[in-house]
Amino acid sequence: MKEIRDMFSYILPYKGRVALNVICNILMVLFSVFSIALLIPFLEILSGEAELITVKTDFSFWDTDTYKDAFGYYSSQIIIEQGENSALKMILGVFLLSYFFRNILRYLSLFFITPARNGIVRDIRQQMFEKTMALPIGFFNERRKGDIISRVSNDVHELQWSILHMVEVVIREPLTILGSLAIMLSISTKLTIFVLLLLVVSSIMIGAIGRALKRQSSEAQSKLGVLMSLFEQGLSGLKVVKAFNAEDYQIDKFLKVNNDHKNVQTRLLWRRDISSPLTEFLGIGIFAILILYGFDLMQQGEIEYATFIVFILTFFYVTEPAKKLSNAYYNIRKGLAAFARVNDIIQQKNTIVDKADAKPIKSFHQHIQFENVSFAYTSEGETILKNVNLEVPKGKVIALVGPSGGGKSTLVDLIGRFHDVTDGAIKLDGHDLRDLKLHDLRQLFGLVTQEPILFNDTIYNNITFGYKDVTEEQVIKAAKIANAHDFIMETESGYETNIGDNGTKLSGGQRQRLTIARAILRDPPILILDEATSALDSKSEKLVQQSIQQVMENRTAIIIAHRLSTIQHADEIVVLKEGQIVEKGSHEVLMQKAGDYQKLVKMQLF
Repeated sequence: MKEIRDMFSYILPYKGRVALNVICNILMVLFSVFSIALLIPFLEILSGEAELITVKTDFSFWDTDTYKDAFGYYSSQIIIEQGENSALKMILGVFLLSYFFRNILRYLSLFFITPARNGIVRDIRQQMFEKTMALPIGFFNERRKGDIISRVSNDVHELQWSILHMVEVVIREPLTILGSLAIMLSISTKLTIFVLLLLVVSSIMIGAIGRALKRQSSEAQSKLGVLMSLFEQGLSGLKVVKAFNAEDYQIDKFLKVNNDHKNVQTRLLWRRDISSPLTEFLGIGIFAILILYGFDLMQQGEIEYATFIVFILTFFYVTEPAKKLSNAYYNIRKGLAAFARVNDIIQQKNTIVDKADAKPIKSFHQHIQFENVSFAYTSEGETILKNVNLEVPKGKVIALVGPSGGGKSTLVDLIGRFHDVTDGAIKLDGHDLRDLKLHDLRQLFGLVTQEPILFNDTIYNNITFGYKDVTEEQVIKAAKIANAHDFIMETESGYETNIGDNGTKLSGGQRQRLTIARAILRDPPILILDEATSALDSKSEKLVQQSIQQVMENRTAIIIAHRLSTIQHADEIVVLKEGQIVEKGSHEVLMQKAGDYQKLVKMQLF
């Protein structure tokens, strides 16, 4: 099965620990099985079904019968010299010693496999996070964040206790079964074949339930992803929920999905939980039939009483591992469904990658050119940008304006290769962006988004986010330019103050000023300001605008603005409408044209 092969690829880095686990399990099985095998000659002698062995046979390492003969000889000697009580004490001592080593080896097997199991989970989670960070933004347009979080947490956790348990079970339990079957065959071939036929019938019954379990497990995990997504949305939009008195609406919506998940999970657990009683019942049934059949063989003289007792004892060494294999089968079916969801993220193809011969770029000298650029998020989706031609010369300030949904944010996203163009090309100093190293390209840009994006960390770490070798003086300077230093110093711990999830401890204006400080600290040759002052009050907006004007001197800037008063001094204003450039020019020129730009200005003045 492909999923299991993919799963084993994560085990390879830990093959040393897995090998030690396997060795310990093999030794544990040997101590378990052979301790039972040694009972046969002792019980036969003790019950009088066999004569005392007084002649020592030659020992052969590869001949298993010599182990039995040797143990029988030493048991006979103890019975002859010290009596049956001493022999019984000896056999009990051997049993205790074998089980002592058996449990030591059992602990060692777990000791070696535990770091491997946790390491594999860490590796899968790390790979999922790295892939999530690498995938293009377009991948997440149709994905719920809660569902992805569910895959990283719940699905990976399911792997830890289901499929990864397979590493232990598929080695230890089959070996125990094979060893026990070897002893059973040596006692009675007819009785062993009879038992195997009964086990095959029970396995077919269990397998039918296991196949249904995988289907329901996949459905349950999917429902959990939706549930996590609703929970995440409720937390993110809590203020809006309360403002619109929509608590009951959100609660009812969550309750519906929560009930659906509960029902699917209940059916899933019903099927899973039936495995243990079903296996136990089948085992008892087989045992009852075995007693009847074995008693018939004893009456016919085909098997001795003491030997049959050992056979029964060995049979339980088959049923217990078989039961564990049955439970493991259910867990593996459930885990495979979880791994399919995990693997769906890991195997996603990243379309925004460097070409094999991608060129490095360290500076910006001339211009950015849009040449007949069109863009749609999907091949079947609506075209967002249509045949856009635009030049952004170095050192100039270009403002993008127009009604919402016109394609302004999409246009600047294409510059940073958050998406690739559908048709046409964007060139930087004559080089197609797709021919340049992605890391080098993004180093040339400083970005301030419309919605302030901050992290649950200190103010200092948010300003220096992603930067190395930054001095405290540089951070303070950037904060002062962004008009953020004063309010930072008024916080509890200054630059070391933690601001909560997405800066919830700060006002909207304060959050935006931190993102501006972060962009300023980078000192990039190209600034992209996507509604950078939209969250600021009038006083802060004026101060930040003055700061931005200072920063933009001798620097290329692309500004998206709805407040047209903030971009009147731009070198060129570009009006986007329904994905097309309908006007461009300076403020004065566009006002004289009496077109879309003039209408927008008059609308805002009104």
